[in-house]
Amino acid sequence: GQSLLLSNGEEWSRKRRLLTPAFHFDILKNYIAKFNTSTNTMQDKWRHLVAEGMTNIEMFDHISLMTLDSLLKCAFSYNSNCQQSTSEYVSAIVELSDLIIDRRQKILHHWEWIYWKTQKGKRFKKALSIVHRFTREVVQKRRALISQQREKETDFTTAPQRKKDFVDIILLSRDEDGQGLTDEEIQAEANTFMFAGHDTTASAICWTLYNLARHDHYQDKCRKEVMDLMQGRNGHEIEWEDLSNLTFTTMCIRESLRLHSPVQAVTRKYTQDMALPGDCTVPQGAICLVSIYGTHHHPAVWTDPHEFNPLRFDRTNTEGRASHAFIPFSSGPRNCIGQKFALAELRVVVALTLLRFRLTPGVNPELGTSSGGIRRLPQL
Repeated sequence: GQSLLLSNGEEWSRKRRLLTPAFHFDILKNYIAKFNTSTNTMQDKWRHLVAEGMTNIEMFDHISLMTLDSLLKCAFSYNSNCQQSTSEYVSAIVELSDLIIDRRQKILHHWEWIYWKTQKGKRFKKALSIVHRFTREVVQKRRALISQQREKETDFTTAPQRKKDFVDIILLSRDEDGQGLTDEEIQAEANTFMFAGHDTTASAICWTLYNLARHDHYQDKCRKEVMDLMQGRNGHEIEWEDLSNLTFTTMCIRESLRLHSPVQAVTRKYTQDMALPGDCTVPQGAICLVSIYGTHHHPAVWTDPHEFNPLRFDRTNTEGRASHAFIPFSSGPRNCIGQKFALAELRVVVALTLLRFRLTPGVNPELGTSSGGIRRLPQL
C-alpha cells in the first residue's frame, strides 16, 4: 500500500497530519514500560548464555528480535514472545527484511516481472501475504471493537489497564473533514512502522554499544549517570522522566548516530527549479541523493569526523552548528516521523544494558554495511 513513506503531495500531507498524534509525547510515555519489558527479556537470555560460558554474543540478532518485540507491543498490543519462540508472523517479518536487502543487491531482481518468477520472489510473496493477513485481521478486529464500544457509549481506550497503541490512535484519528484512514491505509502504515523501525533501531543500538565498548571511559561515565539516576530505587527500570536526565548517555547515542548512521542516504525530488551557487540551476523533477554519511563526515563541519567524540553534542559545542549538519532521521517536513520513538527506545536499552553489563568488543567484531543501506554490526 501507499504508506506515508511512499506518498506525495496532498495525500502525504493528510497522512502526516493523521499519523502525527501517534507519536505525541503522551503516547510515547506509555511505551517506556514496553521497552523495559522487551529489554529485560533479551538480557535474561544474555545472562543465561554467559552462565553457559559464552564470551562473545552476536548482538545484532538478539537486539533485532528485541526491537521487533517492542514494536509488536507498541503497534498492536501483541505479546508475541518472539524472543523465546518464533511465530508465522515474526518469521515472515524477518524473512522479508532479509529478502528486501538481498533484492537490492541483484540488479535484475529490480524488475518485478523477473523477480516474481524466482524462488526468492515467490518466498517474498508468501511472506508478504502472511504479514498482510495478520495486520488486516488486527485492524478489522480493533475497528469492530471500537464500534461495539461506541454503541455502548463507552470509550474502550479508557478501560482499566487499557493503553492506546499505534493502531488505536490511527483508527481514531480524523482529518479536518472528519474522515479517517481506510483499513487498507492503516495496514500500510502499520507495516511501514514495523519495517522502518525494526532493523534501523537495532543497528543504532548495536553501534552505540559497540562504540561504548571501544571507549571504556565513556562507557564508565554513562554507567555512572545511570547508576546515580537509579540510586535509592527498589526497581531497576527506566521511566519516562529519566530520559531527559540521561544527558551524557544521549550525547553518546547522538555521536554514534552521526558516526554510524543506520540510514546512509535519502532521495528527494525537486518540486521547482532551484538556483545553486555558481550560476547552476537544478531543474524541477530532478532526483537528488542526500548523503547522510557524507554530511556526518564532512571535515568542514566535524573536526576529526571519523573519531568517536560524544562531547561534540555538549550544549556548548552545538551552538552555531549548521541546523542540517546532523540529520540521522533526515530533516525538513519529510523527516522521520518516528524519531522520538526511536530515541526513547535507544536510551532505555542502552541505559539498562550499561546498568547490568560491562561491554568489550568481540574477538573479531564483524563490521559492515549491508547493500540495503542499513548499517549492521553483529558482535560484542
